Amino acid sequence: MKNFLTRTRGRRRLHWTDWLSYLYLLMGLLLMFAPVLWLVLSSLKSEAAISEFPPTLLPYTQKMVKLGGEADDGKLHPVFTVKGADGKPREMVELRRKGIIATMIDPAHPGQALKINIRERQPVREVSVASGNYTELFGKFNFLQNLNNSVFITVMATAITLLFNSMAAFALSKYRFTGQKAVLLLIVATLMIPPTIILVPAFLIVSGVGLFNSLWGVIWPAVATPTGVFLLRQYMLTIPDELIEAARMDNASEWRIYWKIVLPLSAPALAVLAIFSVMWRWNDFLWPLLVLSKPENFTLQLALNSFQGELTTEWHYLLAMTVITLVPVTLVFAFLQKYIATGIASAGVK
Repeated sequence: MKNFLTRTRGRRRLHWTDWLSYLYLLMGLLLMFAPVLWLVLSSLKSEAAISEFPPTLLPYTQKMVKLGGEADDGKLHPVFTVKGADGKPREMVELRRKGIIATMIDPAHPGQALKINIRERQPVREVSVASGNYTELFGKFNFLQNLNNSVFITVMATAITLLFNSMAAFALSKYRFTGQKAVLLLIVATLMIPPTIILVPAFLIVSGVGLFNSLWGVIWPAVATPTGVFLLRQYMLTIPDELIEAARMDNASEWRIYWKIVLPLSAPALAVLAIFSVMWRWNDFLWPLLVLSKPENFTLQLALNSFQGELTTEWHYLLAMTVITLVPVTLVFAFLQKYIATGIASAGVK
């Protein structure tokens, strides 16, 4: 595997095709991770820094200092670069400003005040992390409650999805019955139906059974997915039927065959479906928006919507909250990816 990743066409030096391949991979890496990097760095900016134009990559802010000596008033004052009489730039602190004229003083000589036109100065900027974008979120809404709601919906929906879809896939792949192909065709055909079309009947059913404004009302309508059934069914077809026949000869029940033989051998496909399910449930917005109306039942995605008002949007909080919602999905993908690769490799060896 290591030799495959480092293999090049040129023997002693890189061939032009090697350079082209590396350039292509680098462009793909930038296209995938540049927006994420911009999001993370922007979440560390202050509200004023986000609205600056042209935008900057790093979280720069105006340098602020306290005046020393007799001029110390306990407040922070902005620092600017001003050209002196000798033409050399020096840092000066703005004491006060009236119109386009600012009263500036040199921190080294606080007793000498100068009148400077604001057009003749440049702000001194420094990298500063606005940690308040994250810490102040807990005061804006009930973050822990919303996080608990999202985790509960994601975990329960993923577990039930894996159970129901694997059971249906097991029946469609290992049993022979009349109408088997018709059932499979009907399940796959539902992929062509846009989800928005079934929102109204699904909402009426949820309301009719008393699950409106309940977390279970978000979980149950989406536990059976045609994508999951088709994915698992195609993978289970590769499991030898001889294993199942041998288990039946040993008087193993159908549930024991499903639980002890089929599920362990389908671990790679289950891991892929688990990743998809976690992403679907964690990022779902429209269906929870219809079912949940009480703030204490909101998920993180619905809480994100509270930062966007009719006239103003708190972008610094919105970006920080977006980064927080990305972390669990990233960790789940990084964790399960290892098991996918291990399962596929072990299946290939067998």
